[in-house]
Amino acid sequence: MITDEEFRRIVVFVKQRYGIDLSQKKIIVNGRLENYIKANNWTDFNQFMDVVENDKTGMQEKMLVNFLTTNHTYFMREFEHFEYFRGVVLPWLKRKESDKKELRVWCGAASTGEEPYMIAMVLTDFFGLEHKQWDTRILATDISTQALQQAIGGIYTNEQLKNVPEQWKNHFFKSIARTGQYMVKENLKQEVIFRQFNLMDPFPFKKRMHTIFLRNVMIYFDKATKQELLRKVYDYLEPGGYLFIGTTETLDRNSIPFEIIQPSIFRKQE
Repeated sequence: MITDEEFRRIVVFVKQRYGIDLSQKKIIVNGRLENYIKANNWTDFNQFMDVVENDKTGMQEKMLVNFLTTNHTYFMREFEHFEYFRGVVLPWLKRKESDKKELRVWCGAASTGEEPYMIAMVLTDFFGLEHKQWDTRILATDISTQALQQAIGGIYTNEQLKNVPEQWKNHFFKSIARTGQYMVKENLKQEVIFRQFNLMDPFPFKKRMHTIFLRNVMIYFDKATKQELLRKVYDYLEPGGYLFIGTTETLDRNSIPFEIIQPSIFRKQE
């Protein structure tokens, strides 16, 4: 069982490096790391952290992050966001960017790929026959390399796709014979660029984004970390651009001047 001192060491390390607050999650931290530590014959959590902090390749740090970050997501999650995106945001952007025909959309917590693929399906469906004339590729980032490997593979079970409309399922996925699994078709895969990215790092974007999906990730951050992240998000949004956060999350508008559209949909002033 993890000691209080070992737990504090992991909490401080993860908070400093990734902004994630695990201070109330001792049992979860212990449960997710214990078997890995035993399997590698480390004597305790401190020995494991010595390896993490001294591993020049960064592989053990990646393992730590993969174990401690939750990647629970599913297709059609909080679908009201996609309805608003399709019904309000995209018509506005289509008019605004009619000359350049370039949309910049960032999904900042891509997890295992369901959310960015959903965004890509909505975009493809919205533009229809005009789609090839537009650059609508989505940047999808996550801290977990393990989750991103799944996302890039694009393989999902029938159960995972149960909420996806049949028409979309047939159009965007192909059945893998005798496995009960489906793979994202290549033309949809090409609409999403997956990258590993730590939200605490400086944003690397050359241009501002038109829409940012940052859903169900700020629940892991304390107030100060969240405020700093939202300031960066605001700066990297185009004027009039939209931010979507999780429906259970909140945003303090006193410190960042977003306009509230709905409880989890915000807009930068034009």
